[in-house]
Amino acid sequence: MKILIAPDSFKESLDAAAVAAAIAAGWRAVMPQAELLELPLADGGEGTTAALVAATGGERVTCRVTGPLGAPVAAFWGRLDPQRAVIECAASSGLDLIERSQRDPWRATTRGLGELILAALDAGVREIIVGLGGSATNDGGAGMLQALGAQLLDAGGAPIGPGAAGLATLASIDLSTLDPRLEQVRFDVACDVDNPLTGPEGAAAVFGPQKGADAALVAEMDKALANYAQAIARCTGRSVERIAGAGAAGGLGAAFLACLGATLRPGIEIVLDAVRLQEHLAGADLVITGEGRIDGQTVRGKTPVGVARLVRQSGVPCIALGGAVPTDPEVLEQLAAEGIAAVFPILPGVVTLDQALEGAADNLRASARNLAALFQLR
Repeated sequence: MKILIAPDSFKESLDAAAVAAAIAAGWRAVMPQAELLELPLADGGEGTTAALVAATGGERVTCRVTGPLGAPVAAFWGRLDPQRAVIECAASSGLDLIERSQRDPWRATTRGLGELILAALDAGVREIIVGLGGSATNDGGAGMLQALGAQLLDAGGAPIGPGAAGLATLASIDLSTLDPRLEQVRFDVACDVDNPLTGPEGAAAVFGPQKGADAALVAEMDKALANYAQAIARCTGRSVERIAGAGAAGGLGAAFLACLGATLRPGIEIVLDAVRLQEHLAGADLVITGEGRIDGQTVRGKTPVGVARLVRQSGVPCIALGGAVPTDPEVLEQLAAEGIAAVFPILPGVVTLDQALEGAADNLRASARNLAALFQLR
């Protein structure tokens, strides 16, 4: 029997490799003879670099850059070969870099991401995969553009400050001062959602609350992003406000599309190609995927659905595990239509968020053990 274990991370708890290992341990307790293939994945957020470095035999490069709240942080990027790199915005601008009580999307910056891109350019890279997702920011990529040399100025001609707060004062953008090496670089942006930049489905409204924004701040950030979109249109002639994916990672998608000539692709597609999931499906009896929260956003391009869509073509059954799972029949039907035959929660009962995060590995092992026992009854 061959079981493919292909999960994403459980955010703020376990990375994808640890999730896969816990599931494998639980399954092995019941069926030690099974062939268990662990394929930790990512969809553009945290873990994208690790997944692609592992898949290509590349190397992880560390460096210190500006963190989301301005203080230096130890970050990293991945060199896949002499010409190609992978950089995830979460490494320099991620939620995991900030204590929950300190999150501030009004001030958080993506400047560190721009500094990682400069480090890759210094190493001679000419093709960069950028993983969007897991960001603590809502600055539309303004900090990144400033680090790369762009001028984002207020009405008085001064550089705008960090974060969405800076976008609220933005009057003009000048891209002529960008690092000239960027003209020779191709950006392939791994995008884990299809949200537009603004509006009820936009960056601020959908992702702002998880980054620490209340309803009033969400409204202010949405207005700031709308102002940013107008400045981009004046500078480039491109309207990015309603483009699918422009709202990814607090609006980073918009900056890559309009200012750096990037191509947006579903992040999970890029990772699945790199780890050769299609090849590994040969002879598989079951695929187990999952992520920390499975909900309506999962259907919009997250790892479990990306896996299920590919697996469905091979006729192999696919199930998903989650720390939080939907109870809405409509969402469950959507997941089933994408190829996820069943969704299972890993929590044993009502717990606090801290208990859920701390107990994730044990809960995954227990859930996988029960699933293996059930699967054995076929």
